[in-house]
Amino acid sequence: MIISDIPSVSVNQSQIDGNRISAEMQYHPSDSRRGAMVKATQALIISEVVRQRAVELEIWPADKPLESHQEEPLIEQLIEADTNLPCATKAECEHFYQTNEDKFRTAPLLEVRHILLVADPDDIQQRGEAREMADTLLQQLSQTPGEFSQLASRHSGCPSAQMGGNLGQITKGQTVPEFERQIFAAPEGLMSTPVESRYGLHLVEIVRRVEGKPLPFEHVKKDIQDYLDTKVKRKTIAQYITQLLSTADIQGFDFGLDGSPLMQ
Repeated sequence: MIISDIPSVSVNQSQIDGNRISAEMQYHPSDSRRGAMVKATQALIISEVVRQRAVELEIWPADKPLESHQEEPLIEQLIEADTNLPCATKAECEHFYQTNEDKFRTAPLLEVRHILLVADPDDIQQRGEAREMADTLLQQLSQTPGEFSQLASRHSGCPSAQMGGNLGQITKGQTVPEFERQIFAAPEGLMSTPVESRYGLHLVEIVRRVEGKPLPFEHVKKDIQDYLDTKVKRKTIAQYITQLLSTADIQGFDFGLDGSPLMQ
């Protein structure tokens, strides 16, 4: 039975009826039914122009439907047959390396000690009491910084309290994200405000900070090559699909190649 409010469309005289569009809609979540219908129709039209071109080049059987997971590999075959899938050159990789040097460094190394004032994130009263204690301890530390170890031993709820709050040397990925994000952005010395985490409030001192070192181009060129190749591949695929759509006879749907697709 044809879904009454979903019109059929055709791609080079090949029909895509309302039932197929309706079935496809489940794979395209949207804020509205119309939005899902537009996305589903888009996907089916793209699949059909790809299938038709593959049949034309005799790399896909005319009577075989094209499943969604088969679409991208087939597009890559089509691009290889019709043009070439470009790769990033060594010069482009070197340029990317030179203009993004901060991305290609070893991780910084921090020597850190802290005082953890345990507070449940959902306990407003406990959090408030922890903030008051944090303010008191920060004021005391600003006047007598040499007492950090003693205060950690007395007040910290972390096992590191037994070592004066010393967490040792830390690199990225070793602590929870909300703690890491703040300490790695801080300079050496006592942080002027508490660091909040899922465990409570932390009074933190960056005892020593060793900045990361640049990685040689030869060590990262494969990662750069893979990244740029993927970026170029996505752009090439988008351009190729646009070309197929622009030359196809599509009835019942305005693909809106210069904007958002809208049902006619």
